[in-house]
Amino acid sequence: MKEHRINCAQTVITTFCEELGLDRAIALQVANGFGGGMGRTGRTCGAVTGAYMVLGLSQDIPAEKPRASGNKTAVLMRRFNKRFVKKYGSMECKELLGCDLSTQEVRAEARAKELSATLYPVFVGTSVKILESLLKSNK
Repeated sequence: MKEHRINCAQTVITTFCEELGLDRAIALQVANGFGGGMGRTGRTCGAVTGAYMVLGLSQDIPAEKPRASGNKTAVLMRRFNKRFVKKYGSMECKELLGCDLSTQEVRAEARAKELSATLYPVFVGTSVKILESLLKSNK
């Protein structure tokens, strides 16, 4: 039987479900397409896009002014980016993994190399630590 794991974006956002008052099933749906660098395009890492979702969800947004917290969120995202890039040199999935997950063949190679067991937890763990720090200092 094929094992189904959640992607990096899903892992990051679901880590904060309780704190954000977010239903886990909804979090999984929202972050569903962000694995493999946004739809397996090798672009921005899911651990990063998941962090962006958490940063946005952590902000109080008045219904009458939905863009009111946009600047604050953008500042937090830039701080996140700076820390993540300082540690890894990039936020691009294909650069972080050393392969482009856009083809079935490369995804099979990545599974054979067990990247999901070795590298994914590293990037997710870093994202969660950076988020915890940013959210704590943002209160």
